[in-house]
Amino acid sequence: MSEQPSQQPAYSPEDERRTPPPDIRDLEDIPSVEVISRAAVMLLSAGAERLGLADADPDTSPHRDLDEARRLITALAGLVTASAEYLGLHAGPLRDGLQSLQKAFREASVVPDAPGQGPGEKYTGPVY
Repeated sequence: MSEQPSQQPAYSPEDERRTPPPDIRDLEDIPSVEVISRAAVMLLSAGAERLGLADADPDTSPHRDLDEARRLITALAGLVTASAEYLGLHAGPLRDGLQSLQKAFREASVVPDAPGQGPGEKYTGPVY
């Protein structure tokens, strides 16, 4: 006697509407500090990528783009500065990560910006 594989019912788009996958949460259920932190981590990661920090030799990284890195770091600085009071324990590590990116940007620049003129420094103050 041979067993035949069980037949699964045909997929219907209506199935997705009924039962969301268990790893997906509604946006309304996510606390604001988590939304802000996730956005900050994404900006931090993208900034590091654009500085070439994900590669063994950042100077030869094909992903290095200082203009893009400047934009991402400035956006991160604005977000972290504007939301620091709401981030609680998360604010310190995000500020540290931001400052590390700002310093890495200064080191990567052929002609470093004047103190207070680097990416995000209008929000954070000069980074040395």
